[in-house]
Amino acid sequence: MSWRGKRKDEEDHASDGDSEGHAPPKKTCKRDSADDNSDEIIACEISKNRRVTVRNWNGKIMVDIREFYVKDGKQMPGKKGISLTKDQWDVLHNHVEEIDKAVNGTS
Repeated sequence: MSWRGKRKDEEDHASDGDSEGHAPPKKTCKRDSADDNSDEIIACEISKNRRVTVRNWNGKIMVDIREFYVKDGKQMPGKKGISLTKDQWDVLHNHVEEIDKAVNGTS
């Protein structure tokens, strides 16, 4: 598709009644008050803003290694992190000795 098609499309949106070229409102993510992470267990705090949690998500046990940030006085999970399924956690757990040797430089 040429740039002209995109530009024409932008002009059409700009000429809509009350948009007047303004950016669309940002989408916000809302959490239900019933979803207060009651199934979440903090297994380990790695540092001030990093922690390992075990939680039940959609009926699956997940090991979550994640950075957190403070918003309105509450600790909130950030984008930086990884969630491992039980099977993935088992693979990682079974290789801890090899990882430890690599980290410590001993072979």
